[in-house]
Amino acid sequence: MTAPTAQDGPQDTGRQALVELDDVAKYYGNIKALEGVSLEVHAGEISCVLGDNGAGKSTLIKIIAGLHRHDAGRFLIDGEETTLANPRDALDRGIATVYQDLAVVPLMPVWRNFFLGSEPTTGAGPFKRLDVKLMRETTRSALLRMGIDLRDVDQPIGTLSGGERQCVAIARAVHFGAKVLVLDEPTAALGVKQSGVVLKYIAAARDAGLGVVLITHNPHHAYLVGDRFVLLKRGAMAGSHTKDGVTLDELTRQMAGGSELEELSHELERTSGPGTGDSL
Repeated sequence: MTAPTAQDGPQDTGRQALVELDDVAKYYGNIKALEGVSLEVHAGEISCVLGDNGAGKSTLIKIIAGLHRHDAGRFLIDGEETTLANPRDALDRGIATVYQDLAVVPLMPVWRNFFLGSEPTTGAGPFKRLDVKLMRETTRSALLRMGIDLRDVDQPIGTLSGGERQCVAIARAVHFGAKVLVLDEPTAALGVKQSGVVLKYIAAARDAGLGVVLITHNPHHAYLVGDRFVLLKRGAMAGSHTKDGVTLDELTRQMAGGSELEELSHELERTSGPGTGDSL
């Protein structure tokens, strides 16, 4: 059986993609950050974007999140070609992005962070105030719907583990009606157990009908939950696969730059035998 190549691309499912990037490019002056990158995000699927540092993953996130505008190619939402004006525009179109640094206020309680920037109020005029009871109850029920059972939503979010904070951010995006969830290296700073917990809730978001974009440098995590895989290298496409079109070993080999590693291993080989060492 012939191993899949970098040209093995996702098959046409006949379904409309929630988000699609077609041959997208981004330039900063003479610097090519992205060029010729294509990606499809479907409801109920996880599309994984893999690459090392400097591969272009951050630029891709910023385009999808509305932080940066693409310079070439097409960016489509629900089949309509568009250009996002800003992150609020992306949110209004149903695209929620959870960054690695999780913009939270550590000393505020979980429920306060859950509603940060979208706080419901009660009363009117000078009697208008935050509806704390509603926020507490909604946060607790929204987390439980995702299977997240926190000890206390009144505890400062800074006391939660990194994995728990990621899960709260995922539940928040689901609650506020996101159709597409973009996750920036959610397991990068986590241990094995916490990474497993986060991957479980990423799968739960997929099962809730969201289209998920998982940005990662870990092919093992990607392969556990992913349906589609796009590999980036120096701002360009290095591979595009569906899960049934690539094995974990091949995905890992391409991610690691298989041919380059083989060449390097040959260069680093040392022959054993007389005359190869320094004379004493």
